Parts: sequence; C-alpha cells; structure tokens
Amino acid sequence: PAAPRTVSLQTDVAAAKGFQKKALEGQDLWATMETNQGTIVLKLFSKDAPKTVANFVGLASGEQPWISPKTGERVEGIPLYDGVIFHRVIPGFMIQGGDPTGTGRGDPGYRFGDEFKSMRGFDKPGILAMANAGPETNGSQFFITTSTPTNLNGRHTIFGEVVKGYEVVEKIGDVPRNRQDRPDADVVIQHVTISDAQP
Repeated sequence: PAAPRTVSLQTDVAAAKGFQKKALEGQDLWATMETNQGTIVLKLFSKDAPKTVANFVGLASGEQPWISPKTGERVEGIPLYDGVIFHRVIPGFMIQGGDPTGTGRGDPGYRFGDEFKSMRGFDKPGILAMANAGPETNGSQFFITTSTPTNLNGRHTIFGEVVKGYEVVEKIGDVPRNRQDRPDADVVIQHVTISDAQP
C-alpha cells in the first residue's frame, strides 16, 4: 500500500518562495478576496503572525501544498480557497469560511500553532482571525468579525484586518441562513489575490 500522503505548513524562510517567503520575512501583504457578494480587501499582519499569514497566502496562491478532502491526494499549485464557501455566518458577530469541505470540520491536511505574541485584540470590527478547535489547531478556516468579541482575545490568532469592502462583510453576515448558521444560498470565495502593494 502507498504511504499516507502528508503535508505541513512551510515555515522555513530559506526554503519558502514567493508570498510565503515575504510573509515569513514580515513584509506587508494584502489580500483581495473576491466573493459572489462583492470584494473584500484585507491587510495581512505578517510582522505579528508570520506563520499564519504564510499559511493564508500560500493557500490563496497555491504555493502551500494541501491534501484534497475528496481524493486524499496532495495538491500543489492550486489555491485551496478558490470556490470555498462561507459556511457559517452570524449577524453582529462574524462570518467564517475557508473549509475545503464546506462543513466546518475540514482542514488542509495539517495543523499549526497559534501566534499571540503581538497582543492584538478584537478591539474593532473587520478583524481577520483563524478559526480553531482549541489551542494549536489552526488549518485553513478563518473568520472576519462584524463585532468586538474581546472574549476571543488570546484564543484565536489575529492576522489581518479589512481595509476596503467592510460593507460586503456585513452583507454576507446578514444573508438568510438556517439553524446551523449556514447561508441558504452559497456565499462563495471565487479567488483571493495576494499583493505586496496596497491594492
């Protein structure tokens, strides 16, 4: 039988390439997230959370390998986030997406640790942070706040903020949803473009 396929987050700055390398070096990066509800532009906090930003930009660009939940195969050069939905939206709290299975239980085939040393908090709406299942369980799922849930400080790694298109975040948060907070009609991330200059 074939050996199980494994992937891990690229955190070696010497081996990293492209935007992952820039993230690990602490360079300013931006993400333009196109959705079927509009476009959200995020500034990414590479200096505060280099590994988390390297993960996000790698999964957005295709630089970071991941395991397809459908096939179990290693995927490289194809962005994980393309076509993925916001599977959980709660008005006046946050919108959550980035799960390749669209269920809230999926991951990219690896997990990585939290980055809290910056002491950033959820002190304003429009904060981009990692969803998790407890300490050191980050994968591909993230959320963007429409509130100030300070009780999450030190529990979810903050790695960016909305700089344009906050009204789109609120619009997504307000779409009709079911009892599990899943939108009735899919809210789709069409593509996330990473840039080292403010778009």
